[in-house]
Order: sequence, then structure tokens, then C-alpha cells
Amino acid sequence: MLKVNDINVFYGSIHAIKGVSFEVNKGEIVTLIGANGAGKSTILNTVSGLLRSKTGSITFLDKPISNIVPHKIVAGGLAQVPEGRRVFLGMTVEENLEMGAFTRKASEVNDGLDNVYTRFPRLKERRKQVAGTLSGGEQQMLAMGRALMSKPELLMLDEPSMGLAPILVEQIFDIIKELNSAGTTILLVEQNAQMALSVADRGYVLETGKIVLSAKADELLNNDAVQKAYLGG
Repeated sequence: MLKVNDINVFYGSIHAIKGVSFEVNKGEIVTLIGANGAGKSTILNTVSGLLRSKTGSITFLDKPISNIVPHKIVAGGLAQVPEGRRVFLGMTVEENLEMGAFTRKASEVNDGLDNVYTRFPRLKERRKQVAGTLSGGEQQMLAMGRALMSKPELLMLDEPSMGLAPILVEQIFDIIKELNSAGTTILLVEQNAQMALSVADRGYVLETGKIVLSAKADELLNNDAVQKAYLGG
């Protein structure tokens, strides 16, 4: 579904991503794990068109997207939930969700809202509430719901557990599993490696802008080096 081949991304003179290649197959949950600053978010932002690679290629559903503007990438079936949630704080829950449907036909918006409210009943309860008054967990649900309004085939999640209490982290990861079971392919960036690998099919380990290890998720969970570096083993 997604194939990233030899991307190199720079911030000025800083070489942030160094020859990274990976793929995500239809129906999978694939996770990118690594320390803070390893380049995980930069990779997602490059896939979604917010950043550009100096080399290589990115294809989604067999179509090149390396030089496509972000809103057309969203319209093509790939959506990103950004790090820090980035909801529109001064808008209501429902207005935020409607913003997520900007690539859809007007006739599809109500169906999209119904689907999101079915998956996130708490958002339905708060649909007229201003997003800035929601809890961190509710804002994360809203950010995910907003992305789902575009009906993505591939959903990229950037640090969905950040800043959340452990019980809310478990809820968010339950939702990730439910979305995947319902047919959404997921690329997950997460510092909580234990949780990420517990739901993923496969994983890639990033260090200073390079992929240093890739394997099935259960193999990474039992890898001594991964245990020591990311799982507190």
C-alpha cells in the first residue's frame, strides 16, 4: 500500500533522515519506534507531503506522491493524525470533524459524522463543546475522528499516547486495534514501544535518522537490544 524508498530529508544543513526505506502492506499495523529526535515524525511529515525528500520516492496505492500537495494526498486516501493532536481549539467538536471532511462531498459529511460518533460516543456527547475545553484524551479522540472523516485507507498516527494517563493510553490503543480490524491500515509512530509493538504486525527501529532494525513485532519485543533500549529490559 505504501512504499518509501531511499528518502533523505534535511532541515537546512541538518541531515535528519538518511536513506530510509520501508513499506506498509494493506491491512497491517506497522510501527516506527525510536528515541526522541530519531526522525519518526519527520518521516510521517514527508509521507504526507509537509516535507520533501531530496532523493528517492514515495508511492501510495501504486501512485507516486513524492511531489503531491498534502490536501491531494488526503483526498487520495492517506490521512495523518499529527503529534500533539493539533485540534482547532476555538472550534466545536463537530466543526473540527467537519474540517476533516473538506476533501469529501457535502452529501458524505453526515455519514462521516455518524461513523465517528459511533466509534467515539464521548465526542457525540460533546459535539457542541469547544475543543479547547476537552481533556487530552478527548482531544486525541477528536484528532483521530477528524482524520477518519476523510475516509482514509491508510491512517498515520504520530505519538497518540503522548501526555495521556495510562488508562487513556489503553483506550486509545484499543481504538487503534478496532480501526485496523474494521479495515483501516495503520502506520504508527510511538515512543511507548511496548504498547506499539503489542498491537503492531511489524516494526522498524529508528536511530538518528536511519532504520537499524526491522522485524515482526513479536520478534522485536523479544530482541535483547530493543528490550534494553526501549522496553526497560
